[in-house]
Amino acid sequence: MNLSQFFEHWSISENPFRGEEARHDAVFARMGILGDEAGAPERAMSAHSDFEKILGELTRPSTSIVFGEKGSGKTAIRMQIADRIGAHNRAKPDAKILLLPYDDLNTFLDQLHDRASAGGKGKDPGKTLERLRLVDHIDAVLSIGVGRVVNALLRDGRDPPPANLGEDAIRRARRMSPALKRDLMLLTAVYDQSDLRGERTGRLRRLLRLRAPTSNRVWLGLMGVGWTIPVALGAWWLLAPPAGAMQHQSVLIGAGVAALLYAVVVGKWFLWDRFVLGRLGARLHKQLRMLPREASAYSAALRKIDPVMRRARALPLGGSDEQRYAMLARLRRVSEQFGFAGMLIVIDRVDEPTLVRGDSERMRSIIWPILNNKFLQLEGMGLKMLLPVELRHALFKESSSFFQEARLDKQNLVERLTWTGPMLYDLCNARVAACRAEGAETVTLLDLFAEDVTRQDVVDALEQMRQPRDAFKFVYRCLSEHCSNVTADQNEWRIPRLVLDSIKRQESDRVQQLARGIRPA
Repeated sequence: MNLSQFFEHWSISENPFRGEEARHDAVFARMGILGDEAGAPERAMSAHSDFEKILGELTRPSTSIVFGEKGSGKTAIRMQIADRIGAHNRAKPDAKILLLPYDDLNTFLDQLHDRASAGGKGKDPGKTLERLRLVDHIDAVLSIGVGRVVNALLRDGRDPPPANLGEDAIRRARRMSPALKRDLMLLTAVYDQSDLRGERTGRLRRLLRLRAPTSNRVWLGLMGVGWTIPVALGAWWLLAPPAGAMQHQSVLIGAGVAALLYAVVVGKWFLWDRFVLGRLGARLHKQLRMLPREASAYSAALRKIDPVMRRARALPLGGSDEQRYAMLARLRRVSEQFGFAGMLIVIDRVDEPTLVRGDSERMRSIIWPILNNKFLQLEGMGLKMLLPVELRHALFKESSSFFQEARLDKQNLVERLTWTGPMLYDLCNARVAACRAEGAETVTLLDLFAEDVTRQDVVDALEQMRQPRDAFKFVYRCLSEHCSNVTADQNEWRIPRLVLDSIKRQESDRVQQLARGIRPA
């Protein structure tokens, strides 16, 4: 017998226990986790009991820090958070939450390492990551948030995905106050990763119907008409020279002075301004170490904004966090114009970047700068940090001064994402229900086992698996083992106790070996 025949007998449309990674799990999507309202009953059963604590109240975004082993459901929780935010935003379009997924760290960390290596330092990834700062993370988060807003307004770009600003986003943007428009222009000039030549900043300015900066228009006007004065005087001197020598000389001197002044105007625009903007671009490039933009991209974008916004105290030209917090405040003020009442940053998959490769010390170097109480408790902003359990062990080795700075007692800390046997049983039942063929009778996980197997037997077996990924592997192996030992014409459609006990013993040993680090998976 094969699995397809087994599931067909039970009117189950697909294998509920085939997936092991939430991002690629079709059953997970079928259960409504990705926004299908028809999956609401299964959604409730599939959520971890701590999910509501982790999520918090969306009308008042807060920080949560969660530690969990591989396969314990951290990525599933991230997707459930996104699903819940989507439902919240649909229900309350004027009090939405701007989701900033900070889970794909590869691009940012690779850029940081390339910068360090180019300078002859930091060729060892561990050394590079040790130099990570809180402001580097804020820069990365700002680039995600600004990119989502600008991509939505320009209807351009897929990375990061555009935010849902509403159907009247352009009209709302044009109705913003001049100060907010300047804030959005500044954010775009500094943090829009896709703006490589200042072109997107210029497009945004035209979309907002902002006139070019007054100083730019003045200097361009002087260049446009300034050449006419020395040319006119020169033509007068050549074609209709004055009668007196003194007048003749005065016209010549006047033409020379006018030509000199015009040269100053041209030099100011093409040389001095380029030099000043080039220096600003170079300083931004040096400080924004996580962003893949060249100094020339910053310079070209800065030319398109009002010079008053280019003053040093407004730009992140140093290692201070004050300018970054000001930039976050600008992003929040701008996003409020599109109906967003707050922002939520979700951090996940810290162990996956190529520079990390599961190394706990490197993960520590990435996460510890973020554990800053001022950053974690910003008004209108929350962080959901879904972290590997190895960082929990490192956390408990820290000093009391570290805990005083991080104030983890205020961060909705979940020390370990644990699953009990009954929780896993309900989760498996929900997956079976999600795969039931339309119109078919209800089937539970217990129905798939022989009559002498009790619900408590299955719950006890799942208890030893400890987390969803291993629970799914256990049930999958039970199904495969049973089907491989019977023929289709035997009509043996239930898994006997012998198979349950045998697979339970093998999988329990595997889970224990995995916990001790002597098995790869």
